[in-house]
Amino acid sequence: MTHIDKRLQHFTRTLLTLSSTAGPTNPPLDTRTLPEYFTSHVLHHYSQRPALICRSEKPRSHGGPPSRNMDVTRHLSWDYEEFERHIAALARGLVSMGVEKGDRVGVIMGNNSAYAVLQWACARIGAILVTINPAYRLQELVSTLNLVSVQHLFIVPRVRSSAYLYLLSSAFPSLRSPSSATAIQEPAFPSLRNLVVVDNADEHRSDIDNSQVRCATDWREIMVWREGSREGQEVQRRMDGLKSDEVINLQFTSGTTGLPKAVSLTHTNLLNNGLSIAKCMNLTEQDVLCNVPPLFHCFDEFPSLPIVLNNPNLLFPSPYPRLVLGNLAAWVNGACIVYPSPVFDPAPIVDALQYERCTALHGVPTHFYGILAEVATRKSGSGLLEGMERLRTGIAAGSPIPIDLMKRLISEMGLRELTNAYGMSDPVSFQTTYADPLDKRVETVGKVQPHVRAKVLDSEGNVVPVGVPGEICVSGYLLQKGYWNDEEQTEKVMRRDEEGRLWMYTGDEGIMDGEGYLRVVGRIKDIIIRGGENLFPVQIENALTTDEGILEAAAVAVPDEKYGEVVGAWIVRRPGAAGSALTREEVRQAVTARMNPQNAPAWVWFVGEGEEGAYGELPKTASGKVQKHVLRGWSRELAGKGVGSVRR
Repeated sequence: MTHIDKRLQHFTRTLLTLSSTAGPTNPPLDTRTLPEYFTSHVLHHYSQRPALICRSEKPRSHGGPPSRNMDVTRHLSWDYEEFERHIAALARGLVSMGVEKGDRVGVIMGNNSAYAVLQWACARIGAILVTINPAYRLQELVSTLNLVSVQHLFIVPRVRSSAYLYLLSSAFPSLRSPSSATAIQEPAFPSLRNLVVVDNADEHRSDIDNSQVRCATDWREIMVWREGSREGQEVQRRMDGLKSDEVINLQFTSGTTGLPKAVSLTHTNLLNNGLSIAKCMNLTEQDVLCNVPPLFHCFDEFPSLPIVLNNPNLLFPSPYPRLVLGNLAAWVNGACIVYPSPVFDPAPIVDALQYERCTALHGVPTHFYGILAEVATRKSGSGLLEGMERLRTGIAAGSPIPIDLMKRLISEMGLRELTNAYGMSDPVSFQTTYADPLDKRVETVGKVQPHVRAKVLDSEGNVVPVGVPGEICVSGYLLQKGYWNDEEQTEKVMRRDEEGRLWMYTGDEGIMDGEGYLRVVGRIKDIIIRGGENLFPVQIENALTTDEGILEAAAVAVPDEKYGEVVGAWIVRRPGAAGSALTREEVRQAVTARMNPQNAPAWVWFVGEGEEGAYGELPKTASGKVQKHVLRGWSRELAGKGVGSVRR
């Protein structure tokens, strides 16, 4: 009997009456650290299997001795043995440059091989990888680096229009001076000691020269290729002393209502969650995953991140690190990761899907729409593009995903085994499997993961009956070790019950059915309370996006004298005749035709049009999540002027 069969059997014996469930306890948790698992299991079984393909990088972008590069001459293409050689060289290099156990190592990059190698090398020496959003403005970047006292920063010269080196050197002239033997001397970054520039393709030499950041070190200069070195002995000593409950990664929550909070993740969190995710997706060493979204986030998010949240008609993604959902879930099973390009670009993505014969694809809605459009322009008839016949699975995340999009991904790209999941900046707690019925895979986020407990509570802290909404709480190995240096915020969301069990209160509203399948219907704080009735924005948004004239929709609460709150809808028109002709009344009717009339918008605003033109687009985090608190502010302002009212 397979793992999935046992899991299904576990949940179908009896029907639940209360919304409380526990995942199976077999197989047992893996107690190894990530480096130990990699060397003892992955390398032992898969050393000659493909591990990492970076189609925009040269074969020897890291320097060092010549390598076979899997006999590919056009771009970087490593098997696990070559991957290991680079990880080991970087681990020795980090020790040589003074990185100590527990040091925070910040990363600002697109998707590239340096990021991938750094992830494993930091874990090997006990350093803590800090994944940073490349879209941060200067002040956000300074605050984030100082929040966790980053000592070593690895940065690319530029991502799209963001020229980081020039930005830093302009704001902080002291960075133009060579660093001393002890540390960089910049008051704005009191902890920072090393700045390393990664330019794998040598595409941004002018950015490096113009920035005049003389304290920076070239990535290739820190690699130590000698295997029998003193640094190698120190790496081994640190590996031998690692413990599985030690923090090795800091992931930032979205911070849409204040400063970001750094979630502390351990070897145990990451390794076991990667294993569970891969089993639900049926990933093996034969799979090739095209990992599209940026590596800085946790499929970033709905504040506590449903990776793919579904009500009966809508999916919601999460911000769980692409480092885990993508990279680790593949690598711990000997599968291959493909990076088509450092940043999102549909053409190289479709090239990668075809020429690398990928079996899996991750993305957020905006990505998928772009990829589908690129596929459509290349098709010369019906059926899949040549080379895409193996494509079968993936994870969709980042922002609300209409079911129609999911259907297109299945019918037009063959993604018949798309996996929906729910998690937070801690690992995934619920996930569908490839063996689940189709309706469960598109309407829910699945059942609770192994070694995880979950319950749904009312406002008094009581477990609700099945079918009744309440706050989702989870417990188990997957819980983070707390927000970094923020005990107050940690205690607000992580609490022990009367039996001493620690629970994470997610702030997400969910409904569990009798079989243990979970539907996530929204954030508790985003609920619209109209005349005492709770309305769920995700359900309203789903009703709106089924209209052919609406591309995107966001529903928020608007203050109302009679009802307390009513529904306000922000609409992005779909290009074309259907969208251009859409009226406010028709937007309201799109909801009343599908839902109770209480859900119909009393206010409608078209993004970028009329008096709403000051708001040119929906406000989103870099990971694609609509910032509802911003929209609520805009809505209050426009409603106060009487703009956007719909006839009722």
